[in-house]
Amino acid sequence: MAEQSATPQFIEDTGLNHAEMNDPVMPVIAGGRMLARGGGETEAIRRPRRLGLLATFDGYLLVVTLILVAIGCMMVYSTTFDWGYQDFDNEAHILMLHVRNLAVAAVPFIALMLIDYRTWRRFAVLLLLGTIGVLIAVLLFGDDTFNARRSLFQGSYQPGELAELVVVIYMAAWLGSKRTRVASIFNGLLPFIALLVLVGVPIILQPDLSTAATIFVVAGIMYFLAGANIMHLAAVAGLLAAAGWFLSQNLIYAGNRVGSFIAGLTDVTQSSDHAQQAIIAFMNGGWTGVGLGQGRQKFGALPVPHTDSVFAVIGEELGVIGAAFVVLLYVVLLIRGLQVARRAPDSFGALLASGITLWLIVKALLNIAVMLNILPTTGVTLPFVSYGGSSLVTALAGVALILSVSRVTALQNSPEGRNVSAHYDRGWGNRWSRLSGHRHRRRVPQAAPRR
Repeated sequence: MAEQSATPQFIEDTGLNHAEMNDPVMPVIAGGRMLARGGGETEAIRRPRRLGLLATFDGYLLVVTLILVAIGCMMVYSTTFDWGYQDFDNEAHILMLHVRNLAVAAVPFIALMLIDYRTWRRFAVLLLLGTIGVLIAVLLFGDDTFNARRSLFQGSYQPGELAELVVVIYMAAWLGSKRTRVASIFNGLLPFIALLVLVGVPIILQPDLSTAATIFVVAGIMYFLAGANIMHLAAVAGLLAAAGWFLSQNLIYAGNRVGSFIAGLTDVTQSSDHAQQAIIAFMNGGWTGVGLGQGRQKFGALPVPHTDSVFAVIGEELGVIGAAFVVLLYVVLLIRGLQVARRAPDSFGALLASGITLWLIVKALLNIAVMLNILPTTGVTLPFVSYGGSSLVTALAGVALILSVSRVTALQNSPEGRNVSAHYDRGWGNRWSRLSGHRHRRRVPQAAPRR
């Protein structure tokens, strides 16, 4: 029995052993108890302060997202007030539709922030299968617009946007599983290629190459972060490059975009009309811009100024300084998202937060690069800023999942969280790994009795 009592034990941070209780020294605070030692006259109990709801979220990430959304409302009105007046006799008509989309997006945004992100791990497979089914339904019953089928319900819902987020959730669940051997060919490489084929082929057949490219890039980065074999990644990249070349040779619109981009590298006048009009917008704006709402390129010269070309309008009306401020906001979003991922309590949370962050940044980079004529023209919108219901809902849902990771991390690191076991069943039976609560405990040997 003596040997058993002397064995080191795991104890909670809130505990005090008997030796500490009898030690006549300065007052100490342990696990919320403040004990006045020495005289024994008083003993004040101070309970741990509960974290407020907002205190559990990453404040910087939340503020940056709200600023980008506010800039989006401002630019949607600036780019559509003439359209709204001409077609609907109301300058704010398109803005009101955008606000309606924001109201719809607010519901899943708030819900996903409050729901424990680990809940979605057990539904990852179902989400993926449902998304693939909807993508196939688009090919069969989707709205035919500009020789492409990318949406349902008269253009109000684009499943490709949701597919980007669902792939990130599934990749995080799959790569975060203890049974996944990422560097293996049969358990890592082949399932990864199968995932890209199952999701990518229906999207390419719409055709929507920009969405497919976004999924491939983000999935590849997550696969790399999870510890994939570099040679395997190189082989996948080679296959995707070959597929891209094949598509550019067989899809007329893709071939035209690539051809005009290559020609514009040496002579900007040979670039596509879209790229040329975007460059003119930036040249008109200069350093400080012509003023909010005062831009001219949006009145017919610049295609879709409220969606794909909104960054060019920002460059014209707010100048290089305004455009740089928007880029800075995305940089802050990148930093905060990766910090949330680094502090996540489990591998699923780390991969989920990093994957969503990189997904949003890749979309922003693609949009900005096209406007600067660095990449061929694509149909990628600027997250949080461009008009579009599907894009706005999925982008805000992604940020909400990151905020959920930060919330769970803060709660587990709080005094109350350290008193709760972190064992969490992540899926069907033993399919997913379990978290142990040992990270929140400290190993303290039992004090020897005083003589």
